[in-house]
Amino acid sequence: QNPVFITPQMIFEVLRSLSSSSFDRIVSEGFDQMKYAETVCEISRKLGVHVVVPPQDLCLGNRRLNELFVACVFRTLGSGIEQLSKEEELEVVTLFDDFDSGNSREERAFRMWINTLGISDLYISNLFDGCSDGLVLLKVIDHIEPNFVDWKNVENPVTNKFKKVANCNYVINLGKQLHFSLVGIGGVDIMGANQTLVLAYIWQLMRCHIIKFLNDLTVGDKRVTDEQIIKWCNTKVSANSARQMKSFQDQSLTDSLFFFDLLASVEPRIIDWKLITPGRTKDNLMLNARYAISIARKLGATIFLLPEDIIECKPKMILTFCAAIMAIALQRQQK
Repeated sequence: QNPVFITPQMIFEVLRSLSSSSFDRIVSEGFDQMKYAETVCEISRKLGVHVVVPPQDLCLGNRRLNELFVACVFRTLGSGIEQLSKEEELEVVTLFDDFDSGNSREERAFRMWINTLGISDLYISNLFDGCSDGLVLLKVIDHIEPNFVDWKNVENPVTNKFKKVANCNYVINLGKQLHFSLVGIGGVDIMGANQTLVLAYIWQLMRCHIIKFLNDLTVGDKRVTDEQIIKWCNTKVSANSARQMKSFQDQSLTDSLFFFDLLASVEPRIIDWKLITPGRTKDNLMLNARYAISIARKLGATIFLLPEDIIECKPKMILTFCAAIMAIALQRQQK
């Protein structure tokens, strides 16, 4: 994965959120990175920030220089920064923890999901090792389906590998009862931290949790399906836009424009359309994806995907994003 690059436009948005009164100048659609950099330096000085990086250097793409600039902003204006949510805090830890940098984005997303379920005495720093004794997965299953786990059948404490396998076999049996697709997955695979198979199992757990949550918000006895989530999104967008998505693998989603239309259908006032790019370059795709995720979080959605997941159109992560927006919209309707 490429290191996180803080662009002048991102710094601009940080400054705008901290001190909107200093932004009496309207940003035109023609602003390039240099114009953003010049504006950022000018406004930073007005706000009392000691500017140690000139505009031209902000545009070079030097990660450490741009992080230094943001550090100066934080030191001067940090009192205006809101406290991170739990999932955002976990994301920051993950992005900048070198030990964890080799793990997949799916591992990160699923681990964050588990850690934010609010299960007492449960926190894992590595998904595969953390799930190897079966206890974490059994606690997650019990959280999603209360009283589904018969704890008399669980080995706890786990003192040897045979007890680990017994717990993991029970995890597989419960998954089958939940109608998971578990062809070729056994308890020994979870105990042995087989990454592909562990991710496959936990994805089905996460999806089960998402669908169950959406079921609780909708009226009717039928289980919410992927197709219904897609139909709901398309219906919401169609009121104001011709954009539609065919599936969670639809490559047209990579520019995030469909998501902006969807988010606007939930709260029209939350998006600054001047900040949205046409999405024709890699940099523009990244800026759009970051902004879409930021807007979803402002609405109160719990988000686990990264901008790269949108740009690469990862269907599992796209599903979680659409479902999170749908959940927020349904919650607003019930208020």
